[in-house]
Order: sequence, then C-alpha cells, then structure tokens
Amino acid sequence: MLRFLCGGLLFTSLTLALLAADPPPPFPADPHQALERTCFQTGQSFSPNGDLRSDVAICYGIDRGLPARIQSWRDRGYRIHVMTGVAWGQYQEYVSGRFDGTSHADEAQMNRSGRPHAHGDSTDIFYMCPGTNYGKFLCVGVQRALDAGAEAIHLEEPEFWVEDGYEEGFKREWQNYFHEPWQAPHTSPDAQWRASQLKYFLYRRALQQVFDYVQDYNQRSGRQVRCYVPTHSLLNYAHWRIVSPESSLARLRGCDGYIAQVWTGTSRTPNVYQGQLRERTFETAFLEYGAMQNLVRATGRRVWYLNDPIEDNPRHTWEDYRANWESTLVASLFQPAVSQFEVAPWPERVFGGRYPARSADARPIPPPYATELQVVMRALNELQQPRVEWDCGTTGIGVLVSDSLMFQRGEPRGSDSHLGHVYGLALPFLKRGMPVNPVQLENLTIPHYLDDFRLLALSYHGQKPLTPEVHPPLVDWVRRGGVLLVCDDDTDPFNQVREWWNTGDRHFTTPREDLFAQLGIHPGATNSAATGETFPVGRGAVVWLRENPAQLAGRPRGDALLIGAARPAAERAGMQWRETNYLLLRRGPYLVAAGLDESVPGAPRELTGRFINLFDPTLRVQNRLTLSPGSRHFLLDLATPATNSPALLACAGQVLPVAGDAHSLSFAWEGVGHTPGLLLLRAATRPQTITLDGQPLSEFEYSEAEKLLWIHAPNEARRRDLAIRF
Repeated sequence: MLRFLCGGLLFTSLTLALLAADPPPPFPADPHQALERTCFQTGQSFSPNGDLRSDVAICYGIDRGLPARIQSWRDRGYRIHVMTGVAWGQYQEYVSGRFDGTSHADEAQMNRSGRPHAHGDSTDIFYMCPGTNYGKFLCVGVQRALDAGAEAIHLEEPEFWVEDGYEEGFKREWQNYFHEPWQAPHTSPDAQWRASQLKYFLYRRALQQVFDYVQDYNQRSGRQVRCYVPTHSLLNYAHWRIVSPESSLARLRGCDGYIAQVWTGTSRTPNVYQGQLRERTFETAFLEYGAMQNLVRATGRRVWYLNDPIEDNPRHTWEDYRANWESTLVASLFQPAVSQFEVAPWPERVFGGRYPARSADARPIPPPYATELQVVMRALNELQQPRVEWDCGTTGIGVLVSDSLMFQRGEPRGSDSHLGHVYGLALPFLKRGMPVNPVQLENLTIPHYLDDFRLLALSYHGQKPLTPEVHPPLVDWVRRGGVLLVCDDDTDPFNQVREWWNTGDRHFTTPREDLFAQLGIHPGATNSAATGETFPVGRGAVVWLRENPAQLAGRPRGDALLIGAARPAAERAGMQWRETNYLLLRRGPYLVAAGLDESVPGAPRELTGRFINLFDPTLRVQNRLTLSPGSRHFLLDLATPATNSPALLACAGQVLPVAGDAHSLSFAWEGVGHTPGLLLLRAATRPQTITLDGQPLSEFEYSEAEKLLWIHAPNEARRRDLAIRF
C-alpha cells in the first residue's frame, strides 16, 4: 500500500512561516492545465519540497485541517483534488460509535486467529469490512472536501484481505447477501469463492454510496465534481492476496476513472519464468500498467499512471530507487493510449527524506537524481502525441484476465502463489519483444473492445468468468477471424464452485466447456499434438494446449511449449511473427526503449541519430545508444521536429513562456526548492545576455555545432523571471 510517511497531517514550522509570509508573485496560468495531465498527492500544506508544478495537487485526508491545506496549494496556482482511503484511515470516530451511536468495532477485518487487521504499525487504524453506514460516514468527510472547493474526489484502495472475513460484521453481511449461514472461507474452495464475491460487493456498495452522494451534490450545486478510484492493478491485488472491485467500478454511476497505483513496491514482487523465481520489475510493471489501461479502454473513462521515485520501503538505497523508478516509468510509457500521470505520491518524502532509513549511510536525494526527476516530470506533460509507432516484436496479442483472479487466492486450495497462471502466459510473449496486453474479461461485452487484438491467450486456471455474458462476444470475435489460444488442463479445483456454468440449465464441469460448446467445438478425450490441437471456427480458430500455465512457468523450457502453439496460431490469424530482444516505441518526438534480458539471442539493437536522454541529468546529446539487456531509455529525438526557431526542449522544474520574438525569450521558472535547475533550449545563435530576476546569469553553455543552449541555476519554490536576448 502507499503509506503516508511525511509526518502525518500536521503543519510544519516551515509551512506556517510560508503561510504567514506575503505570497510570492503568481506562477503564470498554463493554458493546458485544465487537461490535468500530471498530478501528485500530498498530506501536507504547500512546501518547497512538494512544489512539483504539476497541473493538480491532490490533498490527502478529509480531516478538519483539509480546508487550510487546500488553500495553501490553491494560492500557488494548482488545481485541487482530494484523496482519502476507503478501506482504512483516521476513522476512529466511526469504529467507536461516536459517528452514529453504534460501535462498529466488529467491522474491523479479522483473520481466523481473531486478530483485527491493522494498517501498518498502527494500533487503532484497521482495514474495515464496510457496513451499511460506512459509506455514509465517508460522505461526511467528502462533504468537507466539497465545501473547500475540490474539483475531484479520489477514494483510494478499496481493499479486503483474502485472509480476513472472520469478523462478526462480515458474518452478518454473508447472511444478508447469500441468505445462508456464514462459512469459514478456508474450509472449501466454494466458501473461499463466496467470501471473495462478498468482499468484492461490499466495497463496490460503499463506493457507490459516495459516488451517489457526490452526484446529488453536483445536481444541487451546479458543479461537476468528479470521482476517481486510485487502486493497485488486478495483477498485484491477486498476487498480494487482496480482493477489490477493480473492473466493476467503471460500471458504477459517477465513477470517472482510476489512478493506476503501480510502482516499484508492487512491481518488484518476484514471479517465475523458465523455472526461476526473481524480481522482474520492468516486465511486471509493463503488465500491471497494461491491466489498468484495459480497465478503461473503450469506456470513455480516464486513468492516470502513478510513478513513484522511491517506494514505501524506506530501507533501500537511492541507487535502487532510481533504477527501479526508471524501469517502472519506461514500462508506463509503453501504453500510448495513456498520457496522464501521477508523478509522485508524497513528494516531500522524495525531496526531503533520507535513505536508507535508520542507517548510518542515510542521505538526502542525490542532486543528479533530483534534476532527472524534474526533467522527466515536465516531459510527461507532452506525451499525448498523434504519432505512435512500434518497432519490436509482434503486436496485437492479449492475455485474458478476470477480476476473479483475486477470488482463488486463499485456502484450502488457492491458486499458484506466484501467479504463474498469468505470468506463464504473458512473459513468454513479452520476453520476445511482443507488447502483450492483459485484456479484461469482464469488458468483452463493450462493443469493439477486442478490435485491436488478433491473438488472445486464455486459461481458466486461477480465474473464472464471472458471468456467462462474456462468452458470446468472445465467440463472435473468433468467428470473425481471431485466434484463441486456450492453455488449460481442466484440473483447477475451483471449477467445482457453485456458479453459473454448473447451475440452472447449464451442467458443465468447467466454464471452458460452456465456451467450447458455444464455439461448436467437441474435442476428444486425448490430445496427441504436443503443440496444441487446432479447431477452425468461422474465419478464426481455437488452439487448445492442455497444460496448466503455472506449471509451464515453472519449467526451464516451458515457455517454448507455449510459443510452439502460439506461433502457428498467430500465423493463422494473418499476423507476421517477429521476435526481438528489445521494445521500442515512438510517441511523437519521444522514444521509449527497453533492452530485454531472458530474451531471444542476437546482437542488441543500436539507435543512431541525435538524442537527449531524459534520464541523463546533464541533458547532453547522444548519437548512439545500445539497447543492451536491462537498459531503459526515455529519449527526445532532436530530429523531430526539425526547426531553427528558439524553443525550450527540456527543463528540470517548470518553465512557461511569457513573451518571445526572433531576438528574445522570456520565461517564468519555478521548481523544487534547493535542487539543481537546468534548461535546454534550441537556439540558432549564441545568446548575448541571460538574466534571472533581472540579474546577469553567467552559468550557461552554448554549442555552436549542436545549436543548443544549456542554462543552470538552483531551483527555487517561487516564480522567477528568465530573460534571454540573442
């Protein structure tokens, strides 16, 4: 979870001094700020360490100090959102009964040993089993945010732990929902499945209460306050054994989208590939971000991608944080349909913290990393580009995933502990340079949802279709020319839970049988083809590989068996099969690249041209880059666009043009206090003078050969005016 490690919600003495001082000159309004391209979340009032100059400041917490925190950021020109936890928070008033006169202590999530599930190291903050009054309680705090003028409400992390469900509040909800006595979730797959169904429902209900409240407020006030859900990816929640409503939220009234909470802490969770268990931060993040994008694709809703320059664990080194941040950042940029980003949670802990914590070697952020972060944060404002071009392995491949991945994680016969039933299908493609996407099974009923895919991999190991409605559109997609690769040996014990495929008029042993019946496939009892049995269906086909994908992931050459079935399937779909040991994507003038390890043999790809590596805090020109295994690159291609007009190319901090002509440029400049600032401009001639707040600035460098100008000055958390005369 994203822990708040920034000193709580208390005003610091520095903040009080800033509030008491005369406000600085306002930063000029960015004409694109209303697009809300970038944001960050903070539990503090304005501070120099938090002045990222993103479009939006998300103020955390709905306590009584919220209005003052909001005003401190609004005074500095930020758009204002408010975020609060859904599953946990400073909600003692509700738990104790001071809110409605009824104690809700028995709604604290509890495991089978009878221990309430505390959040972090706290003794009085618990993960909640949300009763019917819980949503009403949240609405009281949300009203405080509405009164303070918040433009959007973020209700983060609706989470119910798989190990919990033994509290009295949950038992009451079980009786009301299923109309039968509660069963201990660990006693059978059916009880575990039903417990997860209920957990899924309870947080969806609580969120709908708040969404409805905000919609009623909008009707009364004439405002258009939006509601978002910051949430981990489906893959991470399943891996960490948590149940959350995930895809179903996009169908709730008043839900405008998500923040994809993907960061080093989630993505470094080890998984298995070719029989080896280890961290694969880049690949895991790639699939996590892809899963989040597919929650909203074709729905008209928005998703921001979270990037965290450190992570919740404070005991790592800056070198570790930086390498993993670059990996997750690059992974997020490989989803060109998304161009909104949360650039940091808790920026004060990034630019004000010392790591590794509680270590003699603890130190503040290295200046080069502070510069690099601000360069990238500004560049993320420019990622909505019309030109998108892939150069890598075969595209158009998806792996079907369902929210029910979270339902099969508990005792007595939970799914593979390393989520091999997902990674065993996805990593063989991704490691061959194919930008495979998790495809949300519940969204197949959305028209045109599968239009971008020609090959889909599916297993009902570790997951099941939640409704029968998802099979007809999948069947139609196959009949129209898609190829479905089914990797399943029908041995999952959760096939026997009480569900739609084995009740009423349906009498199937597994949901796969229902799908095959609708496809008109009636396979024999044996399969002699080692690479799968192919069944033509309309203009498409189904290839059935009778294997458990988790077992394939656990074998040194298990990926080869899957690819052996996938390659002819792709060719049958009319796809050109291509394997690469890298991923490369152009987004307008930006290039996103990653060299892959555990990949196909061959010399690394080399890029030649004139590039600025945005991970290089000096922003020097590079003419050749090698996509070696494990390398990550975020590049500005100086050849695109080609122009001799003076132009700002990159900067550490936020710089907005104020005025300019052929002979001069003026900018407003602001950034995180006490960090190195850097501007890179294209300029046809050497500047005659450069001034900052009217004072001559001598620390600059001009390259006649490159026609580039570098300007250095320490960042300050206030507006300063930069003037350049040529």
